[in-house]
Order: sequence, then C-alpha cells, then structure tokens
Amino acid sequence: MHHRHYFRNKYLTMNNAGQKILIVDDEPDILELIEYNLKKEGYQVFTATNGQEGITVAKKVHPDLIILDIMMPKMDGIEACRLMRAIPEFKNTFMVFLTARSEEYSEIAGFNVGADDYIAKPIKPRALVSRINAILRRNTGTEEVSENKLEIGDLVIDREAYLVFQGGNKVVLAKKEFELLYLLASKPGKVYTRESILKNIWEDSVVVTNRTIDVHIRKLREKLGETYVSTVKGVGYKFELS
Repeated sequence: MHHRHYFRNKYLTMNNAGQKILIVDDEPDILELIEYNLKKEGYQVFTATNGQEGITVAKKVHPDLIILDIMMPKMDGIEACRLMRAIPEFKNTFMVFLTARSEEYSEIAGFNVGADDYIAKPIKPRALVSRINAILRRNTGTEEVSENKLEIGDLVIDREAYLVFQGGNKVVLAKKEFELLYLLASKPGKVYTRESILKNIWEDSVVVTNRTIDVHIRKLREKLGETYVSTVKGVGYKFELS
C-alpha cells in the first residue's frame, strides 16, 4: 500500500522545459507580468489579447495549459473555454481563470464550462507560479506509476489519471473532489481541519467558504458511499476504513 502524501511534494521544481502555456488577457501589464514569471520557470509562453485570438493561437501551438482572463472584449474567458472544451484536442488541456474577487458569479460559470482552477487578481507572482507548477505536475509522468496510485480498502486512487476505482468500478470525480479524497486518504485516520483542507486544496482561491468544503464532502459521500469520509464534529474530516 502506498500512503504517499501528495501535497508535501507539490512545489518541487520540475523540469518545465517544453511545457507550453498560453496566456489570454487584454491587459498588456498582466500579460507581461505572467509571461516574465513563467518564462523564468522554464515554460514556453504564448500570448493572446482576447478569447478569439486565444483559440486561434491554441490551435497553432497546442498548449499544455491555458490561462484565461474572465473579463475580456470580443470574447470573454468563459466563452473561449466553453468553445475550446468542445474541440477534442483541448478536452484535456488545463484551463485556469484569472478573476477579480468581485466576480463571484463567474466562478460557478467557470466550473460549469470546465475550468480547472482559479487565480485571483491582483496577481501574486509566486502564488501564480506555484499554482501553475502544481497543476502541470499532475500531468507529467516523471514519477513511477506505482507512486501515483493509492490503494486503500476497495479504492484505487490514481493521481496520474485523476481516476478512482471502487471495487474495480470507475468513479467519476471532479478535480477538487478528487484532490480532497486524495488528501484525506493519504493519511487514514488523520483529522484534517477545515483550515488545512482549504490551504491544501484551494490555497488562495477566490471565493471558498466552509460551505464549499461541505458540498465537496457531500458529493464524495454520494459517489463513494457514507463509510469513507467521516466528520469529526467541530474539527474537520478524516478518512477511515470501516
């Protein structure tokens, strides 16, 4: 059994050479800031100034990850994401939205069209870089396969493929549900407080409340049954083997 702790290794520097990132934003200062910081990390960076141009560039360069501003002229980030998700070649491309804190409604819309994550404006370069590294790390096959599989009870949690099998049957989880399960299952019996769950999984994401955690816990229970994730009243949650 591999009880590896996923988040502990989250910020190890990877060899990012060759991974391509497309930034789509209509503000030149923001484009420049993000481009500078990601190039310094060794990524290949491409830019576009609106959603339409973003789609055109994406088709040319096939990026591993696309950063989209939500509010843009001509075509906003949500619409661009929706259109790209409909094209088979972009089905598995990571898409991350930039959003001002006031745009809470957009987070829901964004997850509906297939956003992988959110980064709040004003942008903090170090937080942005560590977030992008963490997302793309999921996609790199640098660790042996066994290290990416957590087998526990009748669950097999495959971090590489973002898949969960229960008794051999595939269970489809959203990305954050998956990360929440992986975090809890990596240390069975350990009680995670809401604060540590927020910090590990949502970091400095936009509008995340305790309610968000409750919803994700509820979804995990709906999909996997009530037994695995138990509530420790007034403290948080833990994973347990019945």
